[in-house]
Amino acid sequence: MSGNPDEEELEELRQRKMEQLKDRQGGEGEEAREAQRQQAEAQKEAMLKQALTDGARKRLNTVKMSKPEFGEKVEQQVVALARSGRLQGRIDEEKMKEILEEMKPDSKSFDIRRR
Repeated sequence: MSGNPDEEELEELRQRKMEQLKDRQGGEGEEAREAQRQQAEAQKEAMLKQALTDGARKRLNTVKMSKPEFGEKVEQQVVALARSGRLQGRIDEEKMKEILEEMKPDSKSFDIRRR
């Protein structure tokens, strides 16, 4: 730049405009990711509704409330079973109990000995 005040102001305005455009693009990307996440969640819920009976769904929701991470893993397992076609009919409450028992992490036991 030659040091002309008008050119400096123009350059400053260009920089601001570029930053605004970048911010806008970043926001649109965020919105797209959020919409994609919501769509995936809706698909998962629809598959769970098809694969689970009311009793099984209630049991799964109870597990999710007490242990959210474990509940998510069980949901993913049920969705994977449904997608692969390995489900015969719907999962009832008894079958859900079996799935939960199979997926339950091994409990750690501690032996405390007093001297």
